Amino acid sequence: MLKLLRIFFTGIFISFLGALPLGTQNLAAMQIAISDGMQPALLFSLGLIVADIFYIYITLLAMQWIQKQKKLFKALECVTLVIVIALAASNFYAATHPAVQKNVLLSNSIPRFILGIILNGVNPMQIPFWFGWSTVLFTKKILQPRWKHYNLFVSGACVGFSAAILIFIFGGRLIADRISNNQDIVYFVIGGIFTITAIIQIWKMIRKKDVEHVMEHPEEIKTPFEEVVEEINKDDGDPGKNAS
Repeated sequence: MLKLLRIFFTGIFISFLGALPLGTQNLAAMQIAISDGMQPALLFSLGLIVADIFYIYITLLAMQWIQKQKKLFKALECVTLVIVIALAASNFYAATHPAVQKNVLLSNSIPRFILGIILNGVNPMQIPFWFGWSTVLFTKKILQPRWKHYNLFVSGACVGFSAAILIFIFGGRLIADRISNNQDIVYFVIGGIFTITAIIQIWKMIRKKDVEHVMEHPEEIKTPFEEVVEEINKDDGDPGKNAS
């Protein structure tokens, strides 16, 4: 029972820390919360979670197949770059045209749930992130090829991802309430962050530090937090406590 709880909390820990850094998904959720309100932002986040669940199960069940799909992930990376550039341009446009007041790519007729699935579904960095962590968790016997372990880990990852996204959503609403008459500043700031994100991604692609590189070197993703995960899941010397 204790081992199962550790698997669940490991999923929470990894997903929460992975979703905290500024990125396309959490920034988009925050911006929807600012411009459209809480309900659309929550529906968008639910779509993000569904896509995340799909990627986690794929990495757990088909690791060897994933390693052979570098060209596919390369293409998805280019699609993601185009989306990030478009999001940046849309924010700058909204900031310089007060009558618009919204990012047209995020505030449109597409249901927010579907938009979340699409935006997270084309993000290829989900694969190397979960591929790296799956590798180390299997290697260290934290995860075993059992559906019970998979389902608990994915459930924990959903909780962690949701908690991180909610921080951005509620933070976005707080920002909107504080500067309701100066939303152009928000659009300039978010547009600037999307621009920096695009520049970093272009730099990685030029320097061969892109998704293909990460797939070949998954340790670069999981190393910073690996020691903490080991501490959470360390064997306390009582075999009876680790029975699943």
